[in-house]
Amino acid sequence: MHGALDYLVFECLAERTIARETLTKLGNPALGYTPNLTDRLGAVLKTCVDNGTRIVTNMGAANPQGARRALRRWAQDNQVAMGPVAVVEGDDVLEQIRANPGMKMLECGEPIESILPQVTSANAYLGADVVAEALSTGAQLVITGRVADPALFLGCMLHGLGWSYDDYARLGVGTFAGHLLECGTQLSGGCFADPGRKEVGDLAHVGLPFADVGVNGDLSLGKMASQGGRLDISTCSEQALYEIHDPASYTTPDCVLDITQMRFTQVAPDRVAVHGVRARPRTDSYKVTVGYKAGWQGEGEIGYAGPNALGRARLSAAIVKQRLEESGHTFLDYRVDYIGYSSLHGEFGQFAEPYEVRLRISGRSQSKQAAQALGFEVKTLNLNGPAGAGGTSSAVREVIGVKSILMPRSWVHPVVSLEAA
Repeated sequence: MHGALDYLVFECLAERTIARETLTKLGNPALGYTPNLTDRLGAVLKTCVDNGTRIVTNMGAANPQGARRALRRWAQDNQVAMGPVAVVEGDDVLEQIRANPGMKMLECGEPIESILPQVTSANAYLGADVVAEALSTGAQLVITGRVADPALFLGCMLHGLGWSYDDYARLGVGTFAGHLLECGTQLSGGCFADPGRKEVGDLAHVGLPFADVGVNGDLSLGKMASQGGRLDISTCSEQALYEIHDPASYTTPDCVLDITQMRFTQVAPDRVAVHGVRARPRTDSYKVTVGYKAGWQGEGEIGYAGPNALGRARLSAAIVKQRLEESGHTFLDYRVDYIGYSSLHGEFGQFAEPYEVRLRISGRSQSKQAAQALGFEVKTLNLNGPAGAGGTSSAVREVIGVKSILMPRSWVHPVVSLEAA
């Protein structure tokens, strides 16, 4: 690791991650944190300790205390000195959900009680205030569960720069900085590269971005010159719009961000300054992600090549559908994709016949047997026709669905605990 970092943030949770890890924890109470926690932190822990760089991560997922214990064991086994570790809890609001089943789901307007028997997890997106509180304990490492992605970064600024949690001008800057950084190399060329159109140098060694933030809210972004990738107005502009549905009103636990007047300025190679970020006061609620068991997903794939490959794939799809219906299997969702032809954008605008195509059929059912049957029927096409099939594969997995609600802040009670070295 190069550069004098004050804080290094590992943002590693997706929407369904905690629901998945909650199921893992139910099977083994010692687990439930991000499985590759020690691999990721182990790669940098000694260097960070030696350099005084503090680490913040949400890899605690459904079991932050378990993550702390696992990391302590790893450090002891590898003779790495670790400082104090703080854990943030309180994002688990499953009991509040069960006590208030009339709350409406944002996606459909139905009460949460309609899926309550299948619910496995409910986690509020905590804000930067609790991250700053954890850092104020003197912890070398802060492990959280569900915290809003930008808030992990903003919490470092609240603590390190002494910002007030009511200074919305600075909260907006810090939230936007966190939003830009949260996907790592997505800002420095990773998801930007498109050969012949948007060139990115040495993508095999793409460097992670960093932010320099001043006490007064000055913000600039950069990457190490020795690393691959690129960081410029174009890469920053693409990441700025990532997952932001309304640039004038991006709601986070800490503020409501407005980037409609924001502008980037290229001040040096791989160095971009940010101006014009605004924010309004935070809302009186937390967003809560509710994970629930949504059935079983069956998948099957098979490939065809040569003349009329698409026609043979279409016939195969019709055969599988007919056989599943005749067997009495039903599906909540059923999808047929012709990969290489229509899997992304459908058949609109498609004219040329592909020389090769891979048929993928997937279906979600409340019945595991139905999900298994789907993959089996695809595999039988190898011998039962049509001609020229090969490369079959199948899979069955339990589906974790996700819904969202808004919960009053007064119902959520974050807690910080510190364990000394």
